[in-house]
Amino acid sequence: MKIAFIGGGNMATAMLGGLLQQGYQAVDIGVLEVVAEARVRLVEQFKVQVFAAPAAALLAAPLIVFAVKPQQLADVARSIATALSHQLVISIAAGIRATDLSRWLDGHQNIVRVMPNTPALVQAGITGLFALPAVSADDRARAEALMRSVGEVIWVDNEEAIDAVTAVSGSGPAYVFYFIEALEQAALELGLSADAARKLSLYTFSGAAKLAQASGDSAAVLRARVTSKGGTTERALLALDQSEVKQKFVAAVRQAAERSRELGDEFGKAR
Repeated sequence: MKIAFIGGGNMATAMLGGLLQQGYQAVDIGVLEVVAEARVRLVEQFKVQVFAAPAAALLAAPLIVFAVKPQQLADVARSIATALSHQLVISIAAGIRATDLSRWLDGHQNIVRVMPNTPALVQAGITGLFALPAVSADDRARAEALMRSVGEVIWVDNEEAIDAVTAVSGSGPAYVFYFIEALEQAALELGLSADAARKLSLYTFSGAAKLAQASGDSAAVLRARVTSKGGTTERALLALDQSEVKQKFVAAVRQAAERSRELGDEFGKAR
């Protein structure tokens, strides 16, 4: 067994799908999942090996991915700490600092903390990664390859930056859905059908994102190109500026980053 997942929830499911699409073999992947219904689903969907409790074969895998809820991680980590030696450990638990995970793992240092986001479910995610100093270049490459199975990646040089990644991209899909929701509401109030409102909103967001990715220009330049003097777009943007939407949005993302730091402090208190 080459990869062991501790937890088989939504993000683990996304990563399993991505890995298998990338050519990984189901026989090389194991999942520890305590919920019986979830074990059945994992076997039926991915044909991977599943375990109801920690097993030697599972924990001997050279790459172990912690994919449990943050509030469960301390207990889970302590329960398998003695089984670890050289393994690369990857944690996708939001708010859990790598230094705290290392403490719960009896000082194990070969840890990479990652922050993916929900578009990983359709292999269109973006993940921020941070490695403890003990992680080798080869293991950093292995962690990156794993997360590339569900989208793009960036590395950060200090763990505090993961709080910013959490606020920007981890929580980011919710911001996008919020604005899609608002655009749909505006379309409905302007008399369009529910189907038309949804399609116009979704394709406008996805198309604009694709255009921005394909272009070498900044979002500000692209916005200016759509904004004709005295036109409809200028009127809408003026209303947004008068309501200080951009400033309030930036402040909201700052609040998300602050909450990420607070959660790190709270979860890190576990003994």
